Amino acid sequence: MVDPLPPGSCLNCGAPLAEPRPRFCGACGQETNVKPPTLGEFLQQFGGAYLSTEGALWRTLRLLLTQPGELTRQYLAGRRKHYVLPLRLYLTISVIVLLLLRLVATINIDDGRDKAAGAKPKPGVTVSTSATDKELNNLVVNLGAGRAGMKDGTFFCEDLPQWVCKRIQRRVDIDPKAFTGEMLALGERFVGNVGSAMFVLLPSFALWLRLSYWNRRLRYTEHLVFALHIHAFWFLALALVMSNVWWLVAIACTAVPWHTLAAMRRVYGGRRWPRLLRAMLIATLYGITLMLAVTGVGFWTLLS
Repeated sequence: MVDPLPPGSCLNCGAPLAEPRPRFCGACGQETNVKPPTLGEFLQQFGGAYLSTEGALWRTLRLLLTQPGELTRQYLAGRRKHYVLPLRLYLTISVIVLLLLRLVATINIDDGRDKAAGAKPKPGVTVSTSATDKELNNLVVNLGAGRAGMKDGTFFCEDLPQWVCKRIQRRVDIDPKAFTGEMLALGERFVGNVGSAMFVLLPSFALWLRLSYWNRRLRYTEHLVFALHIHAFWFLALALVMSNVWWLVAIACTAVPWHTLAAMRRVYGGRRWPRLLRAMLIATLYGITLMLAVTGVGFWTLLS
């Protein structure tokens, strides 16, 4: 319990207040008329200049979207006061988009027509099941190039490591119904683990930049700043893709390569064809890393 202060004193520092009472304490600067905060004041404290109309976030987003690479260039030049720091910007955007992704994530459940037609499994983790009966005797879990599940009540496992097949079969044998219910929640769990993969993808992207632009003599952390800004833009593009509006999806798919190449030109310079070759090398290495990360997340989601 805080000891009460004498009447007419500042509630923060205890300094005596003149009469008539000023609006702010002359000793510490706190308001003298203190009352319980309203909901609006809480929101203002949360956002502040960070979320205000002319604040750092909107200024940063405007530069990120309209001038590819300029945000990185400004940061590397030391002009940082008026913009959101790269890591904070990336975390803000990625967390919001991943939450949206988790809300709209659905499991690929159908009547087994893809399996019957011999369709190739989609990348990542998907679940196909015959939902016409409660026993769910037809269940397919696609993990990258392999898949496992139940076909007419019989377990199968294709193109997956033997230890993974044994682990899945053990869980099926123990309680088929519980395993089926677990698989139906697999999609949401997979999306929930995607954020963990970014701890591998983002630093690896910066590493591929460092190797591709070794002659620029930039530190790894400077490449990491570029990677944070690029991934922040990619997450914004992912938000457009999630809308499932064809023209927004088209804009996002067109903007990602264009923005990335334009940002590379502004930050790293160089001639067009060497830049394109470097971009192709980075895209190939990053694609391999992405495939391994997604497969790893799939295994972790399935086996954890």
